[in-house]
Amino acid sequence: MIDSIIFDLDGTLWDSTDQVADSWNRTVEKETGTNPKFTGDYLKNFFGLLMADIGRGIFPDLSNEESLALIHKCIAEHNDYLLKHPGILYPDLENTLKVLAKDYKLFIVSNCEVGYIETFLKVHHLGSYFSDHLCPGDTGEAKAENITTIKNKHQLNSPVYVGDTKGDYNACLKSKTPFIFASYGFGEVEHYLGKLNSFADLPTVLANLAKSHI
Repeated sequence: MIDSIIFDLDGTLWDSTDQVADSWNRTVEKETGTNPKFTGDYLKNFFGLLMADIGRGIFPDLSNEESLALIHKCIAEHNDYLLKHPGILYPDLENTLKVLAKDYKLFIVSNCEVGYIETFLKVHHLGSYFSDHLCPGDTGEAKAENITTIKNKHQLNSPVYVGDTKGDYNACLKSKTPFIFASYGFGEVEHYLGKLNSFADLPTVLANLAKSHI
């Protein structure tokens, strides 16, 4: 029986890409004198990657060291920006979390830096629903390792992971965690235990999996 749910953040619980694009444009212009005119749709191609990979992807003309330094400056400023300009929760998210929290322990594991998950929880007042969260900024490890850490730390016997990208799926394969695909998010995934067309589908999908003795 499924006893817990570990969530991705971007493309699964909220969409902050437009707000982050605005913040990063401001930071890059301040640091370099040029405005890259990032858009939310453009950044969706990179959300979910590790910071070094995002830096190389969006600043291809810079060295690895320069791109990483600039992306860290962007990240250092976007959490404050998001407190005033929050990302958008997916429909019925809080009501669905209330239902899920009655039967499952809830967690977040996302590829981000320290402060980003905390900002999400603070700005939308959702911290009470989640038992813990983890990211590479906390541990220096990638998503698969952080999923495993959460599983071991909280002695989860039968968790599932809910995410929206192939990277999420690959992390689940590596950490031996069943994967539920949030198809409304940023990516395309072919293989999954269950599929969500909206976040509100999750209780029904889990109930159906329980009937199948997953």
